[in-house]
Amino acid sequence: MLLDENSSRPQIKYPCKWEYKIIGTDVDSILKAIEEASYGIKYEVKPSNVSKKGKYFSLNLRLEVPSEVVRNLIFEKLENHSAVKMVL
Repeated sequence: MLLDENSSRPQIKYPCKWEYKIIGTDVDSILKAIEEASYGIKYEVKPSNVSKKGKYFSLNLRLEVPSEVVRNLIFEKLENHSAVKMVL
């Protein structure tokens, strides 16, 4: 990522590695959402955190995105999945 002097928005060079943090209440359902959203792209998932009461789980999804369009599409698919409470 590069910061363009004329813009407050970073310039991202594609393809690049990208990471999403996905939060939900059921790990298996989150994994299914990840599989559906990143279909055809090799990815890596690592556990992240569990809430104090154990209700919410977060997973880190890391993959290489070929373009901004694909990066945003994956985000939208995750965000709109019923098993996902939040995507960062």
